[in-house]
Amino acid sequence: MSDVTESNSEIASAPTEAPRLKASGKPSSLKPLQRLMPFLLRYPMRLSLTLLFLFTAAIASLSIPYLAGGFIDEGFVAENFEVISGYAWAIIAIGGIMAISAAARFYFISLIGERVITDLRQSVFNHLLKLDATFYDVNRVGELMSRLNADVAMIRNAIGSSASLAIRSLILMIGAVFMMFWTNFQLALGVVVIIPIIVLPLVFLGKRMRRVSRVTQDSLADLSAMATESLSSVKTIKSFVQEGEQRRVFKSYAEASYRAELSRLMARSMMIGVVMFVSTAAMVALVWLGSQAVFSGAVTVGQLTQFAIYTVIATSALTNMSDLFGVLQQVAGATERLIELLDTKPGLPVRSDPLQLPEPPLGTVAFENVSFAYITREGAPILSHLSFSVPQGQTVALVGASGAGKSTVFALLQRFYDAAAGSVKVDGLDVRDVDPALLRQRFASVDQEPVIFAGTIADNIRFGKPEATAAQIKAAADAALVSEFVEQLEDGFDTLVGERGVMLSGGQKQRVAIARALLKDAPVLLLDEATSALDAQSEHLVQQALERLMEGRTTLVIAHRLATIRNADRILVLDKGQLIDEGTHDELVRKGGRYAELAKLQFRMATEDALAG
Repeated sequence: MSDVTESNSEIASAPTEAPRLKASGKPSSLKPLQRLMPFLLRYPMRLSLTLLFLFTAAIASLSIPYLAGGFIDEGFVAENFEVISGYAWAIIAIGGIMAISAAARFYFISLIGERVITDLRQSVFNHLLKLDATFYDVNRVGELMSRLNADVAMIRNAIGSSASLAIRSLILMIGAVFMMFWTNFQLALGVVVIIPIIVLPLVFLGKRMRRVSRVTQDSLADLSAMATESLSSVKTIKSFVQEGEQRRVFKSYAEASYRAELSRLMARSMMIGVVMFVSTAAMVALVWLGSQAVFSGAVTVGQLTQFAIYTVIATSALTNMSDLFGVLQQVAGATERLIELLDTKPGLPVRSDPLQLPEPPLGTVAFENVSFAYITREGAPILSHLSFSVPQGQTVALVGASGAGKSTVFALLQRFYDAAAGSVKVDGLDVRDVDPALLRQRFASVDQEPVIFAGTIADNIRFGKPEATAAQIKAAADAALVSEFVEQLEDGFDTLVGERGVMLSGGQKQRVAIARALLKDAPVLLLDEATSALDAQSEHLVQQALERLMEGRTTLVIAHRLATIRNADRILVLDKGQLIDEGTHDELVRKGGRYAELAKLQFRMATEDALAG
């Protein structure tokens, strides 16, 4: 027991920081690309075949200029047609090998690219699901989607084509330089002098590419986040006639993205231009020197041709590498942003040896001197020294003004956040000492604004229990009065509800959410204004269904309409995160405190509405 107490103390006293992603980073290097290696090494056979065909194609490409030298010296210069025919057939055969190898190399590298990207995307998504609520409080979903889609797509292009072309260009350049020395040592020495002249601009301009590539990706992420947020709230924008303002904001983000991309393109264009000019000038200089060597008899015409072709191959490979270097800078920036997600640690610590919740479930909850403040609200206290307990099977209602901390109680029970002080207990155990997934299995919740997923009505109900049978789904739907409107739909439970349930009314979405909670059949129910979107008749019927379901279960209810909680076993009155009163409905009315004032106000409003009707 002392170990548990010590563990809780450490967790409570540990400082908590919101894991906000970096808006932009310092100039990065190609080092983030190393983090892709584990994904590549998962497929050693495909990788080996890719490298085999890549080397075969490169060697075949380097063999053709060598044959071309003999083709000229032993065929054209010697005027031997049989030798010309022999070299021609040899070049055709090598060309066939080169073509087959190149095609196979492209197929396997593309196959690896698609597989790696699929694995990477799954890893990032799986990790995002592990992160706690605080992470999503401070980071926009639109930016996360940009990283998951745009950044991953950029890496796909690199692995599928750029990486293969970069390796191929490197092999061709090294092989061409070797063959140039093999052909003529003196001329090849000139290449050794020229290469540093070409490489130095790459190093200098590469520093700028590393910086602007990250800025470009961040700007695109901001643009995506703003567009996602606006389009998901288009009805609100139209209601407040803010289309013009949203266009202005989007334009500012788009222009910022354009300027960032322009800087990247400028740096990349300079890199390509410098390398092409230096490479061309170097090739002309080498051909000029080679011509002098031919005239002096130091080399033959065939050897010069052979050397010139190798020079073209080397300079072309280097030019390609300079272009690919810019692409790799972008890919490194995209990889860095994805790795930043994968390296983000969940803010809620999980014990390596979690305690086992009792079986069968007890269905008890308790707050012991709990204090809590959201990081996003600059430490303003939400709960202050809150203590209460709910025994098994009891129905407890939470009442108070908006911001009193009612919904926060639900969030702490499910351990979406950790209390700053005190302890939250479920079935007698501190929620920090148990497996969060097993803890949340003990709750079924219906929020004030229910989340409805794109799919069918049956899919949304089944979300509470994926293995549920059609009969179980129908039973839950009947209890929540979902069947009442489903029977009027042509496709019944297979009716598509659209994104965020746009095809359903507010009351229908609420009833689907209630059915989902009923199907989960958890020992503790959390009802956050669960009947708020229903008309009076439906509310009465659903309340009856909920009361039958709540028999033998622990239930916590948040409600502003006091009529829905008159029969609660106990009512907790919260004000500014503190428990200021508790008791039954009748007891609280007789006390004449805050609850009595609310009851009196709601009774007067209900009477006025009835008279007006």
